[in-house]
Amino acid sequence: MDSNGHSASQRMPLALDLVWGSGLVALFCAATGWLTQPPVLFYFLAAALYLAACALIIRFWPETRDFGWANRATLLRGSLVIVLVALAPFADHLTDNLWLYGWMALLALILDGVDGKVARATGSQSDFGARFDMELDALFILGLSVAVLALGKAGPWVLALGLIRYAFVVASHFLDWLNAPLPESFRRKTVCVWQIVTLLVAVLPPVNALFASITLATALALLVWSFFLDIHWLYQRRHHHDVH
Repeated sequence: MDSNGHSASQRMPLALDLVWGSGLVALFCAATGWLTQPPVLFYFLAAALYLAACALIIRFWPETRDFGWANRATLLRGSLVIVLVALAPFADHLTDNLWLYGWMALLALILDGVDGKVARATGSQSDFGARFDMELDALFILGLSVAVLALGKAGPWVLALGLIRYAFVVASHFLDWLNAPLPESFRRKTVCVWQIVTLLVAVLPPVNALFASITLATALALLVWSFFLDIHWLYQRRHHHDVH
C-alpha cells in the first residue's frame, strides 16, 4: 500500500494522469478556438505552459505514490487555467466573447475549493498538493493581470499582482530564510481570492478602466501588505531557521 491507501496494482501511472490532462487542454483549446478564433500563438502558448507544468510535476512528485484524486482535481482546474492564461494576451480581440472568458475564469475560481475538499475527504493532504494548488493560483493571477493589461483596463503596474509571488520565489533562492514554512493564514487566502475576484471583474465588458484601476490598486496594496507581514515574520525567525 502507498501513503494514499492505494495498492501497487491500483495505482494509476503518473503518465496516464498527464495524458488525460493534455486531452483536457486540447479539448478546451479546441472549444475556445471554435468560439473565439484566437491567433495560432495561443495554441503554442497553451502547449508550452502544459509541458512546463508536466515537467515540474514529474520533477517533484514521488514515483512510488498514486497521484491522488485531490491532485487530479487540481490538474483538471489547471487545464482550464492554462487555456485562460494562454488566451490572456489576446483578450482585446475577444470583443463579445469577453463574457465567455469571464465565465471560464469564474469556473476556475469555483473549482479552486474542490481539491482541498477532496484531499480532506480522502485523507490525501500533502505538501505537494498544497504547493501545486498555490502555484496554479499564482499562474491564474498572472494570466488575469495580462488580460486586464491587454484590455487597457489598467497600466503595466497591474502585472505586479501576478509577478510579486515570482519575485518572492526568486528572492528565496538567495535568502534561504525565506524558504522557512509559513503558518496557515486566513489573511493570505483572503487576499489571494480578492486578487482573483477584482481581476475577474475588471475583464468584464461593463467595467470601465477607472473602476478597474481603483479596485486593482486596492488589491495590490493588500497584496504588498500581506507579503510584508509574511517576510517580516520570516525575517524575525531567520536565525532559528539557520540553526535547523
